[in-house]
Amino acid sequence: MAERAASLGADVVEPKSNRLADLSDDDPRRAYIKAKSTLAIVTAPPSKLRLQPIAPSADWRVDLAEGCPAHCQYCYLAGSLTGPPITRAYANLPEILDNLATYLGRGTITSRSESRAGEGTTFEASCYTDPLGVEHLTGSLAATIRHFGAWDAPVQLRFTTKFDAVEPLLDLPHGGRTRIRYSVNAEPAARRFEGGTACLAARLQAIRRAALAGYPIGLTIAPIMPIPDWRDHYDRLLADAQDALADIPGLDLTAELITHRFTPSSRATLLDWYPGTALDMEEAARTRKTTKFGGAKYVYPPETMTELRGFLERRIADRLPEARILDWT
Repeated sequence: MAERAASLGADVVEPKSNRLADLSDDDPRRAYIKAKSTLAIVTAPPSKLRLQPIAPSADWRVDLAEGCPAHCQYCYLAGSLTGPPITRAYANLPEILDNLATYLGRGTITSRSESRAGEGTTFEASCYTDPLGVEHLTGSLAATIRHFGAWDAPVQLRFTTKFDAVEPLLDLPHGGRTRIRYSVNAEPAARRFEGGTACLAARLQAIRRAALAGYPIGLTIAPIMPIPDWRDHYDRLLADAQDALADIPGLDLTAELITHRFTPSSRATLLDWYPGTALDMEEAARTRKTTKFGGAKYVYPPETMTELRGFLERRIADRLPEARILDWT
């Protein structure tokens, strides 16, 4: 990883102690920029080898890295990871991959689900990162895809991305055991809130290339927001996806629908990171719910959720009849 980074012109520093250089700054924006431009190559601690279930996406969460180089103004990591938003890539990848067999058949989301049993035991690699966004530095995603491709068992690797650099993955011996999902949104929302990512057209072309290379694919429509003229914009998104995925033999397509939500802590962090954001995070306009950990989260009111869900499920059925809708949240 260090050699790749150096070859691409990055400054590579080996600290003398097991500590990162001070990334703090009196200006929160400068501190954010320092952190976002830092990749730390570290050893995943033993806690990372004790995999956690990750409902409703997959049986288990496997982390190849933590943190993301993108600049999404609704970033879910703002409420999940502590400290500066640096990206940490794990160097002990062989240990991480060797550990996965311990969890075979032990999940509760797909490995014991009648409707999704065909996916086998599933491992989600994009819970705390966008692995394709740092793949040019780490190579970890390709190594993991090869591992699953050679694994003679009912398993599936899953990851979601907003980046389009799929070419290094297309010729890998994936064996159909990796599902590449693309996070997409209505064009005004993607353009305004998803900085540093591939544009929607590039993402849709990348998912087409992945499907033509035999990968199972998926669309993660997120975060769904009732922006002005939202029906027209989301229908346009699905029409563009329909065009991109036309005439692909044996298309294996899933869809996951995720509405925008936030917690008080993530809202505070995001407003520090993006003080001029136009993202709607007014608590008074939302419904307060309790998370599984006992905290608060703010979601759209029930009538808005019902309207969004009904429209999107109908339009997916019309535009992408091959798609299996896995979940709505």
